[in-house]
Parts: sequence; structure tokens; C-alpha cells
Amino acid sequence: MKIIDLSKPIKYNKNDPWFMRVKIKHKPHHKAKWLIRLLGLPFKLFPKNFIGWADDTIVNMGVHATTHIDAPWHYAPTCNGKPAKTIDQIPLEWCFNKGIVIDMAHKQDFDEITVDDIKDFLNREKLVLKEGMIVLIKTGRDKFNGTKDFHKKGTGMSAKATEWLINKGIKVMGIDAWGWDLPLPYQIKKAKETKSAEIFWNAHLVGKNKEYCHIEQLVNLDKLPYSGFTVAVFPLKIVGGSAAPARVVAILDTN
Repeated sequence: MKIIDLSKPIKYNKNDPWFMRVKIKHKPHHKAKWLIRLLGLPFKLFPKNFIGWADDTIVNMGVHATTHIDAPWHYAPTCNGKPAKTIDQIPLEWCFNKGIVIDMAHKQDFDEITVDDIKDFLNREKLVLKEGMIVLIKTGRDKFNGTKDFHKKGTGMSAKATEWLINKGIKVMGIDAWGWDLPLPYQIKKAKETKSAEIFWNAHLVGKNKEYCHIEQLVNLDKLPYSGFTVAVFPLKIVGGSAAPARVVAILDTN
């Protein structure tokens, strides 16, 4: 069995936008000794050669700040007229299934991914989507992960392409770009230029009517074949959460 890690490291990065910076406080072993003493254990009863335990505190980390999976609740409070699922309500069966990579690395920045783009790729590679599969969109933009321009570059999914995948029975899909749609600053710019309220977040907003989840900020999709692997993307069980960090991995079929 071979496992490919598709998750980015969780750490402080000064180049991240202010709204997604992670801050973690690492506590060295020796500081725990005083906590243990305050809890009532005399120093003389400490085990020999016991330095203390290391500990860490997440001081600041938004649930969308690293590799994560979005719940329907992120897109809107309701989905198709019913309360949208929060991340702790996502069926775990959605989160473990055969995977497929759709290679869109040729797409230029700000050129959104269309239904025809996906159909053409599947036909060319003789790949078939099956209900419940986890679809991973490879754009190659994970190479900008950790840089100041990560959230400003890349292609992204169109609303129609997102809906098409959902209609094929796909509940979980993911991308190696910063977000699922075209880059956020670009969407804002185009919406203001065109004075159109139909541009911003239109792929995300498919989730108002069609139930699905997507993963953002994947890495290492270039290490995967187009098929022949299983994806595991189990989110932290954050009650009421709009999303959760996940350790996303691909398990390659070796039989």
C-alpha cells in the first residue's frame, strides 16, 4: 500500500493573507513540570529523567485557513429549502471513496473550468465518473501555496461545471488552488467592472440548491495517477462548523 499526502503543513506563514494566518504556540517539555507541580505532584515523585511533556496551543486558525473541506452550511443556511448540513453532520461515507483526478493544469489564470473542459478530459483519458467518487481538480497552482500571490492566481470551477459533477452523483470534490471559484480578488474586480451580481462566488453558491462539499488547498495532485486510488478526507468533528481542516490522503491501489 502506498499513501500520498494531499494536505498542506499547518504552520505560521507570514505570506498568508491576514485573514488566514495560522498561529501555534509550542510549549517545550520543561514548562510542563510546573503545571504538574501545581496539579499536586511533588517534584520528588517525578519519574527519573522526566523532563516534562511537550504541548501546543492553536492560538489562531480559521477552519478555512489550511487544507479543509467545506460543508453545505458554508454556502448558505439552507440547501434546497432544508437546513444545510454543518461539518459534523456530513456522512462519513461521503469522505472515503474511489478518487479521480481531472487535469486542468493547462487552464490559464482566470479562465474558469467548464463542463466541456471536464467532458473533453474524461473522454480523452477514457475515464468514467461513478456515483460517490471523490473528484480532484488539478490546476498545478499548489506551487504558489505559501506565497503572497496564492489567493490571487489560478483557474477555478464554474457554477455549471460544479452542478454537472453533482448531477453525476459526486458529493465531494476538491481543488489544489486557494479556492473553488476563480480567485477571490479577481471575482470582486470583475463584479465591480461589470456591475453584475451574478459573478461573485457563483460556483460555491450552487450549494444553495444542490448538496455537496468541496476541498480546497490540496497539494501533491501531480503525484497521483488519474485513477486507481482511494481518497480519505475525514474532517475534524467541529459541531456547527462551516468547514474543518482535514488530513486528506490518497491510497494507491497496488494489487
